[in-house]
Amino acid sequence: MILPCLYIAPTKEMGRGVFTSEKLKAGTVIEIAPVIVMSRKDRTLIDQTLLHDYIFEWGDDQQQCCMALGYVPIYNHAYKSNCEYEMDYESDLITIKTVRAIKSGEELFINYNGDWNDEKKLWFEAV
Repeated sequence: MILPCLYIAPTKEMGRGVFTSEKLKAGTVIEIAPVIVMSRKDRTLIDQTLLHDYIFEWGDDQQQCCMALGYVPIYNHAYKSNCEYEMDYESDLITIKTVRAIKSGEELFINYNGDWNDEKKLWFEAV
């Protein structure tokens, strides 16, 4: 499920991103995406490709990884994001919801650390 008001468009600094054409209230579920779960062995292979930047660690012990379908791989990162994601390991789903009110035309961000306001440096910035 992807809200019909969401769309993908170019950004100035991050390639492409997910935007909304309508105002959204805080706590709105904007996407529920199925995921493809992969093993630790698959992760070793994926880490050698560009897809490494688009996968999520998966499972309570994070021994697996997943590729989310839908728009999930296109949301850009912000340390104080306007959306958050929740992983449902039993149903193999990722849900994206807003954490504050969002204006029409605004880009939607998630925090790649998992919590919408976690400021721990990311793998691509820790250099």
